[in-house]
Amino acid sequence: MNRAQELLDSVFGFDSFRPGQAEIVDAVVDGNNVLAIMPTGGGKSLCFQLPALCLEGVTVVISPLIALMRDQVRALRAAGVEAGALTSGNTQEETDEVFEALEAGRLKLLYMAPERLASGGTLNLLRRIGVGLIAVDEAHCVSQWGHDFRPDYLRIGDLRRALGVPLAAFTATADAETRDEIVARLFEGTTPEIFLHGFDRPNIHLAFATKDQPRRQILNFVAARPGQSGIVYCATRAKTETLATALREAGFAACHYHGGMEAEGRRIVESRFQREDGLIVVATVAFGMGIDKPDIRWVAHADLPKSIEAYYQEIGRAGRDGAPAETLTLYGAEDIRLRRSQIDESLAPDDRRGADHGRLNALMGLAEALRCRRMALLEYFGEDADPCGNCDLCDNPVDVFDGTEAVRKALSAMLRTEERFGAGHLIDILRGSANEKIKNWRHDLLPTYGVGKNLSRGEWQAVFRQMMGRDLARPDPTRHGALRMTEAARPLLRGEAKIELRRDTIAKATSKPAAKALVSEENAPLLAALKAKRREFAEAARVPAYIIFNDRTLIEMAETRPVTMDQMAGISGVGAKKLSQFGQDFLAVIVGEPVAQQHPARQQLSGRSAGSVYDRLLAAQNDLSRGDGSGKPMRCTASQLAKVARLHRPSEEQLSKLLGERHAERFGAAFLSVLEDS
Repeated sequence: MNRAQELLDSVFGFDSFRPGQAEIVDAVVDGNNVLAIMPTGGGKSLCFQLPALCLEGVTVVISPLIALMRDQVRALRAAGVEAGALTSGNTQEETDEVFEALEAGRLKLLYMAPERLASGGTLNLLRRIGVGLIAVDEAHCVSQWGHDFRPDYLRIGDLRRALGVPLAAFTATADAETRDEIVARLFEGTTPEIFLHGFDRPNIHLAFATKDQPRRQILNFVAARPGQSGIVYCATRAKTETLATALREAGFAACHYHGGMEAEGRRIVESRFQREDGLIVVATVAFGMGIDKPDIRWVAHADLPKSIEAYYQEIGRAGRDGAPAETLTLYGAEDIRLRRSQIDESLAPDDRRGADHGRLNALMGLAEALRCRRMALLEYFGEDADPCGNCDLCDNPVDVFDGTEAVRKALSAMLRTEERFGAGHLIDILRGSANEKIKNWRHDLLPTYGVGKNLSRGEWQAVFRQMMGRDLARPDPTRHGALRMTEAARPLLRGEAKIELRRDTIAKATSKPAAKALVSEENAPLLAALKAKRREFAEAARVPAYIIFNDRTLIEMAETRPVTMDQMAGISGVGAKKLSQFGQDFLAVIVGEPVAQQHPARQQLSGRSAGSVYDRLLAAQNDLSRGDGSGKPMRCTASQLAKVARLHRPSEEQLSKLLGERHAERFGAAFLSVLEDS
């Protein structure tokens, strides 16, 4: 692990592993088959990229999307790692460059899409280049029940067997059923080392709100976060276009994205989002798995997601750099009706529809949660948690009341009207409305007529919405969405159970959400200046800004304000190559003036103990360079000083061999004294 730790620091610029990474890297380096389930943004890619540098041969990475592969290759090259991709999107020049690097034995990571495995020449190529490890990104794509299923992922097991090398599979979203399928299809039932690391993303603030002028709610949310990149997910293609137009008319940089667009149009939006700071994409879930932009600062849902897994995956695109990120999910009774109807009207088998209703129930349990939202989310994934302090319910606890009586009245009204009506008419009955429909159906003669006058129409709407959310009532697709009672409601109706409900939060939802600043007001101007410098480099290199440095790295620079290259080397995300390329320019922004150029030999020691030893050796040399004044001035080269600085208690003989007799005679004693004190 010492080698891995050294590369983690020198190549990737991190002084420590994130939780769970070290043991996974250790298992992969040891040559074990591995299945790792880690949260999005938890550092999955590093768990195969770092072993690739420790192992002999080429690591082949099977990844589902071209955009994902290109991003990772660019980021690796920016860190000084030889990586390439063979994709259908390559130019001939790019493909030739990859093959040249493979033949020369320089390439350490080779990315390819699973579809390439269908080519007969692929196996011959991989046998010839000496593959040491197969890494599978987004391994849940092997699941035939999953919405991201890719048939060619089923070929990976055959590839592992043909090459006879270890396989490491990674995913962020795999329940127990999907995990079993991955083991069966990729590892042929032989259980790999399985690492299940928490689903928590503590840097993401969770929030839900009931719909009340939802377009205005989204506009308010965006307005509180000026200049931040974000995604708004919508349930329909048409809504992505109208909402993107509304955002542009309000002065925001926004564009839409959905599966009905031409491929070129989608590619342009993807490219813009990767390169531009502060762009907002309003999209359907088609804008999904290939989005690897680490500095997305927020994700909003204008409509209820399909399931808790979909919600988790979609919000997980925010804050992948570990810096603070925010979410907002809007929902209403109509969303619940739509999702229930979609499930009931699907062609899936009965057991599958039942499972889908269960997943929707879990999502609604999260939406209508009475206490810490993160606790409810993690409980679904089988994890225990304490109140998080980073969700809307921890910020502002909800007003909870005993809703048993209200729910029993609502159920009674449903049953006495033979489950033929929707919530609007049932509320009229409960509130004792004297409209024509009530009189025509003679519902003013029912025992439940007028028994709910104590609650307003809005409060009854909240009751019915929560009943649908708790799966106590479902819309009946055969009766135009009329509500029918479920088996789960019978204990309440019979007085055998009680239920707590939350008072509606529409009043809160209309207020403008407060933005959480990335840095203090004092450091905000410096962060803006650092982002401008980053944009300058990114535009010159024609790469996304985060390839230079991600937001988290710039935030740490703004907060800690390094003034030397040694201090800059200690910033998370500043590896040796990036320090060499960009360190001085970003230091100049921080200190407000140009920074003196360091010799490359000294710069390589930045952030290490040998760096300060080098400086003391240089000072000692300066004192002795002219000797006693009668001899010729003498100096060691920077390279020699760097080599001496790395030595641990050398002998006089070693020093003489390194410096030469004349230099050792003049500087040896002083250098040994410096090394003994270090």
